[in-house]
Amino acid sequence: MAGPGQLSLGSGPGVPSVIEVRGARVHNLVDVDVDVPLHRLVAIAGVSGSGKSSLAMGVLYAEGSRRYVEALSTYTRRRMAQAARAAVDSVRHVPAALALRQRPGVPGVRSTFGTSTELLNSLRIMFSRLGSHLCPNGHRLAPTIDVAAGLDLVCPECGVVFSPPGAESLAFNSGGACPVCTGTGTVRDVDDRTLVPDPGKSIEAGAVAPWGMFGLAVMPQVVAELGVRIDVPYTELTSREREIVLDGPAEKRAIRVPSKSGKLFELNFTYRSARGAVREALANATSERGVDRVQRFITAHPCPSCRGTRLSEAARSARLDGLDLADATALTLGDATSWARNVPETLPVELRSMAEMICDQFLGTGRRLLQLGLGYLTLDRAGGTLSTGERQRAQLARAVRNETTGVLYVLDEPSIGLHPANIDGLLGVVRDLLAGGNSVVLVDHDVQLLREVDWLIEIGPGSGAGGGTVVAQGTVEQIGVNPASLIGGFLTGAEPVVVRTPVPEGEVFIGGALRLTTAPIHTVHALDVTIPKGRLTTVTGMSGSGKTTLVLDSLVPALAAAQQGEPLPAHVTALEAAGITRADVVDATPIGTNVRSTVATYSGVLDDLRRAFAATPAARERGLEAADFSYNTGSLKCPRCAGTGQIVLDVQFLPDVDIPCPDCVGTRYAPAADEISLETAAGPRSLPRLLACTVAEAAVLLTALPTVQRKLQTLVDLGLSYLSLGEDTPALSGGEAQRLKLASELGRTHTGALFVFDEPSVGLHPLDTRTLLRVLDRLLETGATVIVIEHDLDMIANADHVIDLGPGGGAAGGRIVATGTPEQIAADPDSVTGRYLSPLLHHDHDPAP
Repeated sequence: MAGPGQLSLGSGPGVPSVIEVRGARVHNLVDVDVDVPLHRLVAIAGVSGSGKSSLAMGVLYAEGSRRYVEALSTYTRRRMAQAARAAVDSVRHVPAALALRQRPGVPGVRSTFGTSTELLNSLRIMFSRLGSHLCPNGHRLAPTIDVAAGLDLVCPECGVVFSPPGAESLAFNSGGACPVCTGTGTVRDVDDRTLVPDPGKSIEAGAVAPWGMFGLAVMPQVVAELGVRIDVPYTELTSREREIVLDGPAEKRAIRVPSKSGKLFELNFTYRSARGAVREALANATSERGVDRVQRFITAHPCPSCRGTRLSEAARSARLDGLDLADATALTLGDATSWARNVPETLPVELRSMAEMICDQFLGTGRRLLQLGLGYLTLDRAGGTLSTGERQRAQLARAVRNETTGVLYVLDEPSIGLHPANIDGLLGVVRDLLAGGNSVVLVDHDVQLLREVDWLIEIGPGSGAGGGTVVAQGTVEQIGVNPASLIGGFLTGAEPVVVRTPVPEGEVFIGGALRLTTAPIHTVHALDVTIPKGRLTTVTGMSGSGKTTLVLDSLVPALAAAQQGEPLPAHVTALEAAGITRADVVDATPIGTNVRSTVATYSGVLDDLRRAFAATPAARERGLEAADFSYNTGSLKCPRCAGTGQIVLDVQFLPDVDIPCPDCVGTRYAPAADEISLETAAGPRSLPRLLACTVAEAAVLLTALPTVQRKLQTLVDLGLSYLSLGEDTPALSGGEAQRLKLASELGRTHTGALFVFDEPSVGLHPLDTRTLLRVLDRLLETGATVIVIEHDLDMIANADHVIDLGPGGGAAGGRIVATGTPEQIAADPDSVTGRYLSPLLHHDHDPAP
């Protein structure tokens, strides 16, 4: 077999051609020795939980970023988040590393698609340098080169001399912000409807909700001193009394307050009106919980001054080719690039060379983003509304634009959210990184993407303790014929893709159907869609084609409204539910927010185990109850780490270090917990020892506890046997989180239930996708209807019915272009998805033109 060293760029004798990793032991890696080629596209593959990300992120990225940071001054390092030293014997020749993570951070309220990609910076320069501006008296001046030369302008109408705006003056994060909303585009205020939710109550009975929420229990007495009746229904108060309740002045009043002994004290209290109490609570909220308590009283709506554009009137005054800056940012990326391409020819001759240079900067960035399938996004789209895949692709485009060299880019699942048609664009962007002298390592399962890499490292063979070794490495061709490889058969097409028994075409709707019709909304046209009941339906299409709008923004809320007897959403014109009584959305959002949420707690296994341990003779002798066995609040929790299993070390200019608690060694429990054992199939085991077991190990040990055994077997059936019971749930991958959420549903009857999955194949190896399909079949067998929003071709090929939206994204999409069985979609010339599905069904890797 050819070694990775043979892939060297041949840049000179003695120049390293590989990153040498020796003795890697991060997470479940078992003393891994591996050479990772430099200056090439390298993929790391393997089943879920095999250790792929441990090698890519935990070793290559961690060491590459740490060593770069260590080269900086101590002063600088103290102000940077740093990766801890990886558990590895040695890593040689690792470049400075950047990571594009599967879940990029959610942007703040001031972030937009335009700001995150820096396209908006280019637009601001275009408008400030090339636009026509207004003089202080409102006269418009034609574009002039004097602006770029830094000269003051003279208005030909009124003769006033003024300085044209610079790019910063057009920024909603600085000088160009709307003064009303301060550049956020929305205004927040108290929602009066929430202040007195039940006007039939009197004030003394708790009619004013904020006073009960924010520790203002004495306010009814204070408002009574202001002349408001508190013993009659709120609806009977005069308008003057209501005004005092809602917005009365912050005046002091003396009231009598009883002590615990019953003695009355006269104290002065400052009045807090209902609105004032909410505003004060919002200003003082310092925690997420505190903010959530206040949010129920707050309403947000587009700013009436700037109409949601975020920009001041002055910032909107510059014009370029008939548009102002707000108009330009409201365009989709596709439309904006078409517009920017034509801008230079609309300007005076002396401005065109400069205009071409400025516009080319915008177009260069835009081209990368278009390659990555983001042309449907508007530049003013709020950053917080972008999906994880959209944010990751924006990061990738920014990395290419920065024209780095000699950097190791580590990409975690870059195919997330990408339609097969966009994979080629992703590869083009990655090849540009390589052409710049960089190295790229990606963790991914997408077979279409893996077939294009230069070198593939497969970790496995199994998950958790059953993985963590290199089972195969080499070129795609070498992996394809390696008998030890689990991915090879999927690369060559030897492994069958369709693993479910397909429903005959004429029987798909035999059990009835859901029907939904909608009016146009966003960029989605009016739709009329029929979904078979009791079947597996996949909803497919390019990013931005309308899949989420159809399913999550239309069908699911319409079913919820129908069930509760409420009006349908405004854009839903009709719904025929066909006996569907509930809709459950199973998405990939993380489970829990901290290390206190584990597989054992979420699955309910720990509750059962706590009761079982409390029933043992040793526990009864000590007077211990089930609550004592909780590592969160029980008496047996480790006092040093308070049940988290870890402590954080502050080492000043070095990064904070999370280490297993030295007292409990990460078990979360005090030593006394080890003194109480439960009989298992392999002898007595303490609760800390059981929580250290994998699901599979615990299932073998706990056969005497039928309830626990049933829950554990469900997790095994879901393909989660490798997870340990004590594993933190926030650290699970998106696919793992989705399957764990399903654990409580399997085994129940689901007649009338609709399950909606949003890209459940994220993070799944093709073998894991087969496990997921078996799980979906179990839901169908219990009477459920299943809808899956998907890009993964294996999932689409196994569906009973496919609804393909498109043909493109944004304004170019929003239509149903094809429906039917996978074979019918593959044969439909209008379906872009069908083009890629056809060769998969017919064992040919090349999509039809």
